[in-house]
Amino acid sequence: MPSVLVDLTPVRVSPAFRRLWLGLSVANLGAQLTVVAVGLQVYALTSSTLAVGVLGVCALVPLVVFGLYGGALVDHYDRRTVALVASVVSWVAVLGLVTQAALGNEHVGLLYGLVAVQSAAGAVNSPARSAIIPRLLEPRLMPAANALQTIGWNTALTVGPLAGALLVAGVGYAWAYAVDAVLFTFALTALLRLPPVPPEPSAHRRERLGLGSVVDGLRYLGTQRNVRMTFLVDLVAMITAMPRVLFPAVGVLYLGGGETTTGVLVAAIAVGGVVAGLFSGGLARVRWQGRIIAVAITAWGLSIVAFGVVLVTAGRTTPDHVLPVALALAVVTLALAGASDTVSAVFRQTILQTATPDDMRGRLQGVFVVVVAGGPRLGELVLGALATRVGEGWAAVLGGAACVVLLWVLVRAQRTFWRYDALHPTP
Repeated sequence: MPSVLVDLTPVRVSPAFRRLWLGLSVANLGAQLTVVAVGLQVYALTSSTLAVGVLGVCALVPLVVFGLYGGALVDHYDRRTVALVASVVSWVAVLGLVTQAALGNEHVGLLYGLVAVQSAAGAVNSPARSAIIPRLLEPRLMPAANALQTIGWNTALTVGPLAGALLVAGVGYAWAYAVDAVLFTFALTALLRLPPVPPEPSAHRRERLGLGSVVDGLRYLGTQRNVRMTFLVDLVAMITAMPRVLFPAVGVLYLGGGETTTGVLVAAIAVGGVVAGLFSGGLARVRWQGRIIAVAITAWGLSIVAFGVVLVTAGRTTPDHVLPVALALAVVTLALAGASDTVSAVFRQTILQTATPDDMRGRLQGVFVVVVAGGPRLGELVLGALATRVGEGWAAVLGGAACVVLLWVLVRAQRTFWRYDALHPTP
């Protein structure tokens, strides 16, 4: 069993990583509380779904801008310091949410502003933290470390939204935000206890930080085929086959149960990710990591195809009750998709962290933040538009099939990715 269950070696050999992983996992749980609470508060103030949707724009735009620039910051300054400053800014934004809710704020613009500040700080914090971890562990432990991080993240995605809704319903918005503020201190404490993590010396680093540093990172990415492929294959998977936008309609038109079914479908992907993480022990020994990514994304696409087949078979009948068999099959397909995505994510992040030189690691992690945030948003637009033409079931079938086809077109065009060897990482 030790060869199958999640490898805990990283938390045993590195107290710094252990503290950072635990702190971030707890903080991510709090962040998911706030995501739900802010959406509920905006809707309570406006009674507008569009106003809730604007929250996504307020979060995405700063994330894209500061993700790219934040990566350049990480490659110029002490990474612990950058992460601490960004974390403090994010924490202050959460305290602002607590204050406005306690004072009975009725201006939705204030919520938009606080979410934008929080997103900008997170866009700087994320590449800083990701660039720190390879300095705390040996390269051979990175797959296990990334598997542990996916467990923490998917657990937060599973538990956080439910806990946030219960807190808002039970004790109000201010207390929900206050719980996030308290949980966030675990991440702050972990960062405070880290040693300094300055960038390693580099003859290629610009003396001054500016747009040129960002451009240098993008130019470098354009010349590194294997690292570039980790971004391209993820974009293919997210743009063609991210099914979340379909879930609200599926809960009403196909499976019954409305909002409850929607929540179950969202949770199914995260639960699949948690299970894959818990049984990720064998991932640490994988040598041909590009091949595993290709297989995992293929499994993602086929799982989404299977989800679409379940919907097409159930039919668009607008049932007045939950269809238990169809819902169970849909949950299984989405859990398989979540497990596949976790395996892909573990090795995409591992290649990025081990094959990229230290002086470029922050900037490429910044690009990673942008891709992870922007890909699903574009995917929601693509599948949403497709669903209006062919229906939600066929949109999932066609999107999943397109994912598999485009993936293998890329893999055949970039043969070095298939031959990527973890023992000799080549960017």
